[in-house]
Amino acid sequence: MRPLETSITQVLPFGRDAALRRRFKEVDREVPGNLRFGLTLEVLDKLAEEAALAYVRRAQPDARVVTAAIDGIRVRSPADVGRDLLFLARVNYVGRTSLEIGIRVEQDGDPPRHIASCYFTMVARLGDSSVPIEPLEYADELEERRRARAVARREGIRATERAALEQPTRDEFDFFLRLRREREAAGKNARLARDLVATAWEQVYPEHENVPQKIFGGHLIHRAYQLAAIHAGQLASHRAVVAAVNRINFLRPVRIGDTLRYLSRIVYTGRTSIAVETKIERIAQGKILDLSNDCVFTFVNVDHELRPQPVPAVYPTTYKEDARYLAAYRRNRAHAEAKAAATDVLSSIAP
Repeated sequence: MRPLETSITQVLPFGRDAALRRRFKEVDREVPGNLRFGLTLEVLDKLAEEAALAYVRRAQPDARVVTAAIDGIRVRSPADVGRDLLFLARVNYVGRTSLEIGIRVEQDGDPPRHIASCYFTMVARLGDSSVPIEPLEYADELEERRRARAVARREGIRATERAALEQPTRDEFDFFLRLRREREAAGKNARLARDLVATAWEQVYPEHENVPQKIFGGHLIHRAYQLAAIHAGQLASHRAVVAAVNRINFLRPVRIGDTLRYLSRIVYTGRTSIAVETKIERIAQGKILDLSNDCVFTFVNVDHELRPQPVPAVYPTTYKEDARYLAAYRRNRAHAEAKAAATDVLSSIAP
């Protein structure tokens, strides 16, 4: 089966459904990019599951799929909640027991507006065991390029995980030295990472269920995003809008009746960006049972016309805070370098 044959689409008909349009509004007034991103995450996670399940059950009719990770969501353009939102899902790559689902989010226009690019890793299971998946057939150059990009994303994730264990380079060490001097100069006005922590609690019930006794992952990441967005908004001078979901790991299933603690940390700020890490922990009798989800979001502080605005510096004070700050700093640098490289390539082929 070719990737093209795995394609499925979904439309949120905002243009003709006023009730749906109102449900997906972030605020009840007309502002640019007025789309509830947390609720949209639920749509994306369910669509990724449906695309993966349709492919896996061709050979394993009794199999199910679970989300292992959201490898990345990059917001390209603000969505107009007054126009239909189109989701185009496809299997990009198949490993031994896992597969990558790519979802492109668009709105009509000439040309169509590219709203977001999203990548999910799903795992096929029978009972509690992973099961092998039939490979895809890549019949043309475009499909091969998508497969190569999926492999590169996987390798990039592993490289990022390895890099997190590496000591700072000389340039990074000098950067942290300047950061400490700035913190000392700011004195009591310095925004310290240890003070930028927020928590929320939830108990989950059958209405949050997806498969028997398991809570819908889309609900969990919706709640995690909601806390992160509110938290980022406390630091933003104007409006914090999401720029990226850098990574969400689904580590343990959550079951009906579990008590969850959502722990949000602002770990880094760039010139206009705010990096927030949110963990979801299962709690019983005041003790942490395990970590179910680990989420990383990037927001940008924008004015009413979506123009980026500066944000205050955040300063780490402990080794763990240094490590979180450094990881976010490296992500920010890597994105800036990739964007510059893409611009260079486009300029070199422009007529």
